[in-house]
Amino acid sequence: MGEVVDAERESGRAVLGRTLKFLREKAGKSLGQLADETGYDKSYLYRLEAGERLSKVTVMEDLDGYYGSGDLLVRQWRDARKDVIKDKYKAFMALEATARVMWMFQLAVPGLLQTEEYARTVLSGLSRAQTTAGNSEEVEEQVAARMGRQELLHRQPPPNIRVILDEGALRRGVPDAKVWADQLSRLLDAAELPSVALQVLPYTAGVHDLMNSHLTLLWQRVGDPVAYVEGNGVGELIDDPDKVLSFRWSYDLVRDAALTPEESTAFIKRLLEECRS
Repeated sequence: MGEVVDAERESGRAVLGRTLKFLREKAGKSLGQLADETGYDKSYLYRLEAGERLSKVTVMEDLDGYYGSGDLLVRQWRDARKDVIKDKYKAFMALEATARVMWMFQLAVPGLLQTEEYARTVLSGLSRAQTTAGNSEEVEEQVAARMGRQELLHRQPPPNIRVILDEGALRRGVPDAKVWADQLSRLLDAAELPSVALQVLPYTAGVHDLMNSHLTLLWQRVGDPVAYVEGNGVGELIDDPDKVLSFRWSYDLVRDAALTPEESTAFIKRLLEECRS
């Protein structure tokens, strides 16, 4: 494979594309044959090989199985998805991928708990706001990357995650009622995971220190915790111990004011019933 891909000169998508082409040609298959035997569209497979698209991770799992290549394509896909992640998020995501404990306060449904259709709706809206309307391929790549992040929920051992959602995140749905109902159901499913605690901060909690930004606190197996603060499209990774301790204190106060996990589940169920009625 050394003569096929050169990671120093190519993007992750190009590396993955070259590997896909190498495996197909090694198997003696044309694109048409591959399409017939896997059920994927021929033009879609061509664009993957050309490094023009980022697939969902499940496509790479299917092709790894088809070629008998272990998890080679999945591993290269994980590298390739970094191409569609803005530089300012890469350091945070590297820490997120290996964190053992994550505490989050979110003003919107976090990417780790989004359904694919909800993510697509949200990212399409951001695309329009950033004057890149019509760039559906960019949106699809962002969706694929976001869905790929959710692998960490099921790794072994999974990280222990606590998510506190501001009530506004649950009151601000999307136009498609089914998409929103499915998203609320997804939150309820996540709350049942033994490694996830989900709480709602009600409006009645009043003002607090975290009203204007998302906050994530991350602990690795060893080392000090770090904080990631994000708001209005700007994110900052903070490792200063005093600042991280201050954010942890703010988080503790918000958690004390939040509904219990059981109360939060009941709250979301009521919203789901309202959405479906």
